[in-house]
Amino acid sequence: MSDEQFGELLPKGGGDPIPLIKKRLMIGRRESCDIVLRFGNVSTHHCELTLESGYWFVRDLNSRNGTRVNGYRVTKRRIDPGDILHVAKHQYEVNYSPSALGAVGPPPDGGELDDILSQSLMDSAGLNRRERQTLDGRIGRNRPAPQAQADPTPATDRAEAATGEEPADAAPTGGDESSDSDYKLADPED
Repeated sequence: MSDEQFGELLPKGGGDPIPLIKKRLMIGRRESCDIVLRFGNVSTHHCELTLESGYWFVRDLNSRNGTRVNGYRVTKRRIDPGDILHVAKHQYEVNYSPSALGAVGPPPDGGELDDILSQSLMDSAGLNRRERQTLDGRIGRNRPAPQAQADPTPATDRAEAATGEEPADAAPTGGDESSDSDYKLADPED
C-alpha cells in the first residue's frame, strides 16, 4: 500500500487489489463511478465509501442486490480493517490502517444506530397514521379526502339518465301487468 492511497479492497477468490485513492469513492457499474465493477448484479450506483475520522464507512445507494459488511445487509456502516465488504455477491476484504489515516481514540459509531434513531419507531414500523392516511387519500379521522363538487342528483336518477333505462332494483311503476317480475312482494295477509 503506497502513501498516496487510503487503503485497498482485496477481492476474495483472487484478483488485483483495488486501491482506495480518494476519501469519497462511488462504487457501481457505470463508467463514471470511481470503482467500476462490470457485473450485471451490481447497480449503476451501488454504494459509496467515505473516509471519516480515519475509518472507512460504506453507504448503500438503494442498490437492487444490496451491500453487506461481514454478511449483514447495511444502509450505512463503519468498515473496520479486515472486514469483508459484499457488493451484490462480490466480496472484498478491506485493508487499511486507521491510525495511519488519522484515527484518534475510540472508533466513531458504526452508523446503523444513527439510521435507526433518525426516525420514530412508529415511522420505522410503518404505523404513522398521518402518513398512511395521506398515502391512502384520507385525512383526519378516517374521513375521505375531499372530491370534486358532489352531484346532488340521486344515484338512481343518474343511472336512468346515463342508460335511458330504469335500474334493475327499482320498484315497478305500473305499466305492463302481464310481465313476470324477478321478485314478489310478500302478501301482508299471509
